[in-house]
Amino acid sequence: MNRTINFVALMLFLASCATAPPTNRERLKVVTDPAVYRQQVARDPDKQLVDLATLGIPLQIHYATDRNFMKRKLYPEARAFLRAPAARALVEVQRELAPLGIGIKVWDAYRPYSITEAMWEPIKNPDFVADPAFGSRHNRGAAVDLTLIFLNPGDTLAMPTPYDDFSKRARHDYEQLSPKVLEHRAQLRDAMMKHGFEPLPSEWWHYDFKGWERFELLDLSFDDVTR
Repeated sequence: MNRTINFVALMLFLASCATAPPTNRERLKVVTDPAVYRQQVARDPDKQLVDLATLGIPLQIHYATDRNFMKRKLYPEARAFLRAPAARALVEVQRELAPLGIGIKVWDAYRPYSITEAMWEPIKNPDFVADPAFGSRHNRGAAVDLTLIFLNPGDTLAMPTPYDDFSKRARHDYEQLSPKVLEHRAQLRDAMMKHGFEPLPSEWWHYDFKGWERFELLDLSFDDVTR
């Protein structure tokens, strides 16, 4: 009897000492310390997050307002960042399109991991919102959401859908669109792919920079990455 009691007590003790399974951010090794990010940049300058506004790229950051699918402000200010080689490539896209009288306007780029966690809850569809169990290319500073604009006066060109439209019309293979819209979608896709970006099949506006795997997942504020 005493042996049984002792065995049960031992099992209960061991159970109480067992560690909880790692969280997604622990398992994925999400960088949350600005000092760690700065060390990574010091070792590899390509890991620097570049402020796209400093490169003359127009921004319209819906997540800095409540006019987005979450119906609330997610970013403290309207800013957009990409890792250095992705930012340089985006400048080349601008140059490529300029002779046509058109350019790009960015809707989103680097996105802190905690924002991806918040976005996942109401949608839970990996075609449109990244699953935090895997992290997002946005969290790596290697993805950009954007559209085309006329350089003068800066109006947006007709595209398949508004931003963050979670319908089949947003897909790159959706063809039931006007010839002009199909042309615009193709212009954006061709320019982006020429300069090292890959389209997400389910979202005409989303592009991942090739080699995104080399960049760590980050959960740092915009202020953290500019200090």
